[in-house]
Amino acid sequence: MSITQNLNTIKNTLPEHVTLVAVSKTKPVSDIMEAYNTGQRIFGENKIQEMAEKYEQMPKDIEWHMIGHVQRNKVKYMASFVSLIHGVDNFKLLNEINKQALKHDRVINCLLQIKIAEEDSKFGMTADEASEILQSETFSELKNINIVGVMGMATFTDNEQQIENEFKYLKTTFNELKKLNTENCKLNTISMGMSGDYELAIKCGSNMVRVGSSIFGSRNYS
Repeated sequence: MSITQNLNTIKNTLPEHVTLVAVSKTKPVSDIMEAYNTGQRIFGENKIQEMAEKYEQMPKDIEWHMIGHVQRNKVKYMASFVSLIHGVDNFKLLNEINKQALKHDRVINCLLQIKIAEEDSKFGMTADEASEILQSETFSELKNINIVGVMGMATFTDNEQQIENEFKYLKTTFNELKKLNTENCKLNTISMGMSGDYELAIKCGSNMVRVGSSIFGSRNYS
């Protein structure tokens, strides 16, 4: 199956309200251009410098999503162009994104990464920490970021019931945080679900899925 066929197959299964982020990390520009020429405009990368290099080489109507863990000292490399940062897991990072966005006279959209998995290797804040941030005065002073939703990564397991419970927990968290809407926080996005579990994620309330290997084939990390 070609990238074009894979992409069309997936798009045909997605409900209209669900946004597809094609996860292009480690993939060459030629592969991403094949997806682009099939009509895909939203791509997700997990390394800022790799994303910045691809941004330079590719059409400028692409929306680049940063889906990996973000180091504060790297924010400056993407602040001029990134469309959405998925993995915001602490206030210091939000503060840095705000600072760099201000330098470019932009407002950068962000998702709060909520820890829904039991694995220690997954990043994220608790629902209580997210709630505390959104209600803090220091958060209300950040004028160059906009929190548009939440993101979560389920445990890497074959136990579908556990994954479903984690997804439902993120949906519940989203509903609770949505009540805290402020000037710079208007929640409408739940980013959850990847190649192996996006259909389940959509059933549990996801409206943004991050699909990579089902489009581009397995990754080569060499």
